Amino acid sequence: MTLSRRSFVKTTGALLAAPALLKSGIARAQDTVTLKLHHFLPPVSNVHARLLTPWAKSIEDESQGRLKIQIFPAMQLGGKPPQLYDQAANGVVDIVWTLPGNTPGRFPSTEVFELPFVAAAEAKANAPACQEFGETHIAKETADTKILCFWAHDAGLIHTNKEIKTKEDLAGLKLRNPTRLAGEALTALGATSVGMPVPQVPEALAQRAIDGCVIPWEVVPSVKVDELTKFHTAIPGSPTLYTTTFFLAMNKGSYERLSDDQRGVLDKLSGMHFANLAGEMWDTVGKEVGDKIKADGKGVVSSISEEEKARWIEATKPVHVKWVEDVKAKGLDGDALIKTAQELIAKYGKA
Repeated sequence: MTLSRRSFVKTTGALLAAPALLKSGIARAQDTVTLKLHHFLPPVSNVHARLLTPWAKSIEDESQGRLKIQIFPAMQLGGKPPQLYDQAANGVVDIVWTLPGNTPGRFPSTEVFELPFVAAAEAKANAPACQEFGETHIAKETADTKILCFWAHDAGLIHTNKEIKTKEDLAGLKLRNPTRLAGEALTALGATSVGMPVPQVPEALAQRAIDGCVIPWEVVPSVKVDELTKFHTAIPGSPTLYTTTFFLAMNKGSYERLSDDQRGVLDKLSGMHFANLAGEMWDTVGKEVGDKIKADGKGVVSSISEEEKARWIEATKPVHVKWVEDVKAKGLDGDALIKTAQELIAKYGKA
């Protein structure tokens, strides 16, 4: 049997192309990238189970398996919570979930949302407000990483074994604070502020090293605060006493080594998309936890009055004044940052 010229050319071309196609196929198979994400909470925490894990799956699905994220909770890769940001910056891990407030003063622009009575009661307002703010205002402070998202949770509550109705009830109580500014607010209200990472809270409460803590509903079950305290005091409405901000920060080299389509998937599912996911998770879980504790009847859930809240706002005004002075020395216009943060919170609070 003889080959026609056309068949010969077609067959020869296919044979010549086969090694290249095979090589290309191998390259595509090897092009799958797995990123390591490190954080400080246990795997039973809502952040791990209901935010980070679903997000990682969405990344894998959207990339058709070519980009995966392996999550390491509870500091499994070593170090302490305040070291997480530098682990991302230095390439020890690819991505971290951490608190800017773990390293006080390092990210001064982010602190504007952590000032007393700036944040909204709902994360669906705070989270996207932070993300939009961050796109303009935190680039210089976070230049050593790729910030995938900057967001904040919903209202925090005061959890104690003493009922809190007035600021006088806080006098002398040793309360764990989540951030420097939350600590200054508690001090202004008469409490003794104690800074510590949230994983240390259960032991500190059990040993009575502290009398209570300030955390949102979402984290309460994972650190057993519902078992270790009896009274859970909320601040009514917005603005609320405090919120905590978070980074999802990535090593720059890890980001730049991704292919264009992998970066495209990561970019698409980070930023404002992730902020909205985070806001929804905190608000949803917060309601679930609060309702459960009320239904169980083991703790007392209450709120200070609006009149008392006004006293708290007045008492914490010096925290704002001091912060504005502090950041001015760092070249920042604190008053302008506060105004911008409040406008963004109002914008997303109406959405």
